[in-house]
Amino acid sequence: MDVYFSPLACSLATRITVYEAGAEDKVGLHRVDTRSQTTETGEDYRAVNPKGLVPAIRTDAGEVLTENAAVLQYLADAFPKAGLAPAAGSLERYRLQQWLSFVGTELHKLIYNPLLSSAANDGAKAFAREVAPSRLAYLNEHLTGRDYLLDRFSVADAYLAAVLNWSPFVGLDLDQWPALAAYRDRLAARPALARAMKEEFDLYRAAA
Repeated sequence: MDVYFSPLACSLATRITVYEAGAEDKVGLHRVDTRSQTTETGEDYRAVNPKGLVPAIRTDAGEVLTENAAVLQYLADAFPKAGLAPAAGSLERYRLQQWLSFVGTELHKLIYNPLLSSAANDGAKAFAREVAPSRLAYLNEHLTGRDYLLDRFSVADAYLAAVLNWSPFVGLDLDQWPALAAYRDRLAARPALARAMKEEFDLYRAAA
């Protein structure tokens, strides 16, 4: 199985998931330069994912999956012993999908993308900052008295960790939401997550 990523992009969640599952020997991680649309070995990434976005997975059968919510659930189901997703068809699985959708639409695309993008205009950035407090307050309320988004660490937490990691770069101080800040710190202390973040920070700095 091959996973395509770009350092510190949302695909960081896939590296976290691979490490949480202890699946490093079963998954090949391939770095993508999203500007040149090539992999580190010179492969045309558009031949893998015509959208040119990460992450993507090429399964052992040669099928390609894109979009974080699908990729993360595929990885979780590929390594079920790690318990990174509830059983398919259960109510908790739908709750997982609920949180993956929230992170993807209400945080990643609505708030962080405009704030990170040099192409976003001032209006888009202003709107992102306007709506950010309500979304982060919702998370803070949900995380008050609980350790994770579900009853245990899941791929939704991996995705949220990757997105919250952008907060210092866009000037969002999570410390004003105590439960969310504690959650961020709790995740950062997980060995697999700390390893994944360090490796991707190192890759990002080396390419800068």
